[in-house]
Amino acid sequence: MKKLLIGTTLAAITTAGTAIADAHGTSACLITKTDTNPFFVKMREGAEAAAEAAGMTLRSYAGKVDGDHETQVAAIETCIADGASGILLTASDTSSIVGAVTQARDAGLLVIALDTPLEPIDAADATFATDNFLAGELIGQWAAATLGDDAANAKIAMLDLAVSQPSVGVLRDQGFLQGFGIDLADPNVNGDEDDPRIVGNDVTAGNEEGGRRAMENLLAVDPEINVVYTINEPAAAGAYEALKSIGRENDVLIVSVDGGCPGVQNITDGVIGATSQQYPLLMASKGIEAIAAFAADGTMPENTPGKDFFDTGVALVTDQPADGVDSISVAEGTDLCWG
Repeated sequence: MKKLLIGTTLAAITTAGTAIADAHGTSACLITKTDTNPFFVKMREGAEAAAEAAGMTLRSYAGKVDGDHETQVAAIETCIADGASGILLTASDTSSIVGAVTQARDAGLLVIALDTPLEPIDAADATFATDNFLAGELIGQWAAATLGDDAANAKIAMLDLAVSQPSVGVLRDQGFLQGFGIDLADPNVNGDEDDPRIVGNDVTAGNEEGGRRAMENLLAVDPEINVVYTINEPAAAGAYEALKSIGRENDVLIVSVDGGCPGVQNITDGVIGATSQQYPLLMASKGIEAIAAFAADGTMPENTPGKDFFDTGVALVTDQPADGVDSISVAEGTDLCWG
């Protein structure tokens, strides 16, 4: 699997170099949720490297915090006015952003959602992303298998992203619950399940302080929580600190999604039991390739066969493999982190 992912990344970069050799004078925009989250920093690195190799101009924008919808709308308007050929977008509000995205597409720009599908998904021309439901499902399966018979009596805290329930947050949350063996009510909604093992849901804004606060809130509901699902690794780090403050850091299973280098290190350090690794650098480099191809001759990006998006891959990372759940080691995850 490691060789496959590395080969895919190299093939993508090589293809970008050949397919967009005539891209000089083409410009693209990258709009992320924030410019501080390491996930989006790596995404920007991938876009910048691919754009430089192709002779393209790249302009990067970001919200002030995760959830800053207004700044993202203003960035889209700027990209339209600047005559960009395309936009790579990780939307903070996946439904409210659709109006601005429609304006960009009507103006002739190619809009590709990275990581976070819009609602509806076809509001963008394409989506390059992890299979976020599968990412959640893998950590849910791992947690249930690791607990064994004790999974039937688990007390689970769900640390989600935002009150607006963007698609990426819903997919990971619902994937985890299905993987753990919990019946979903409406799979498009977080928090409507009636399984008594779920202590509750809280939101984190995808950062460490939010994770700490959400964990504290749910511990106040039930101090015996023993499984924690987190939307991403910064939130997981915050949850760990909250548990550590009451001496429970060693008897609670924390799982997460992202697979960044700091998050993989946190598995070694005992902060996280397992995480689902995604590949934002590949998302962004493939996005730049697609924009350049579109600018050159109108070629539209294609989805992965059988899916309504281009799947950039996911792998469960842990040093405690569980029977029946495919995974890679921390050493392998470190080699691949966010490539």
